[in-house]
Amino acid sequence: MDESKLTALSAWTTEAGLIGLSEIELLAGFCARATFAGLPIASGLLVIDTLHPVYEGNAVRWRRGEPEASFTGYGRTIAGEREDKWRASPFFHLIDTGEDWMRRRVTPESCAEFPAVASAAEEGMTDYLGILNRFEPEGAIADWDGLFSSWTTDRTGGFSDEEIAGLLKVLPGLAMAMKATTLARMASTLLETYLGRDACNSVWSGRIARGVADRIDAVLWFSDLRSYTRISDNAPPEQIIPLLNDYADAVISAVQGAGGDVLKLIGDGVLAIFRPDDGGAEARARACRAALAAVRGAQATIAALNPQREAAGQPVTEMYAGLHIGEVFFGNIGSAHRLDFTVVGPAVNETSRIAEMCRSADQSMLVSSAFAAAAGGAEAGLVCVGRYALRGVRMPQELFTLEPEGA
Repeated sequence: MDESKLTALSAWTTEAGLIGLSEIELLAGFCARATFAGLPIASGLLVIDTLHPVYEGNAVRWRRGEPEASFTGYGRTIAGEREDKWRASPFFHLIDTGEDWMRRRVTPESCAEFPAVASAAEEGMTDYLGILNRFEPEGAIADWDGLFSSWTTDRTGGFSDEEIAGLLKVLPGLAMAMKATTLARMASTLLETYLGRDACNSVWSGRIARGVADRIDAVLWFSDLRSYTRISDNAPPEQIIPLLNDYADAVISAVQGAGGDVLKLIGDGVLAIFRPDDGGAEARARACRAALAAVRGAQATIAALNPQREAAGQPVTEMYAGLHIGEVFFGNIGSAHRLDFTVVGPAVNETSRIAEMCRSADQSMLVSSAFAAAAGGAEAGLVCVGRYALRGVRMPQELFTLEPEGA
């Protein structure tokens, strides 16, 4: 083992963290330089918790001879098989015992003790190291314990004490770089989860000053659920959140799948936009048709969802949607200490009023005359359902809906 090369590895890890290399690049670069320094590493695994609506954390794995490292998110530890697997892991052992690291030479006894060691044996490994670089409580986020890592070798005799000491010496730098990278990924994930994709990109690029907003042309979507107030008044409280989640998943997935961006969830309501590629008529038509495709997609998903919920004895509903197109302000609105990145303007209010009119017009979807004209009218499958006065809007408007398929 070459001490000078280990020193160079520590310097590279610090620089890589400052540059902001990805988790895959960090681990691959670390392992390549560690083996060059004389550490006989055959595989490396990094595990770190995160804040994500689906995943509990991220795992990065490197194996000697493979073209690149791999990155995966892992689900939440819940009671059952997944929790039993966690409790049988070397990482849980480190938390439970308070140790910083553990070593198990690959033997029948250690394979029986830890399934992870047994898996290493199947890959021809001779030695296993499990290490926890702890984060202090003041620097932790959520349930972060630190950076977990495991390292194996297939060399006869396993790791030497000197090599273990060398690895332990350089790992804190890797833990710091991984923490910085994970924090950046976490911030981006949280912004997109709570603000939406376009708003996230704007905020992440630095557009966070109060009152900074762009005047944009956009297709506007507002939808809510039929009879939600009645359902929420009569259904058991524990059924309300699952109901909102099921139908929000159907609507949001359809909007995002068609290229739209969800800006706000307001109880059972969803506010979204579809932005034309440019200011041209064809781009506006594409955005309108994308919104119509999202309506069809959401309706199809809800049609498949409702029989499942009925069979489970759960309340069911439908979606009302209003679509409009117009100029809005898109940006930061609020106080000096609490901002919202959203759209405002008369067109937004009109969209919500159009959605409200679905009940009176007995339609699941209504669009404005401006939207119908931009989308192509009859060519887009739209038919007029009449002229209506919208609450808070000065002039009555012609409203349109999708012609039933096969009509």
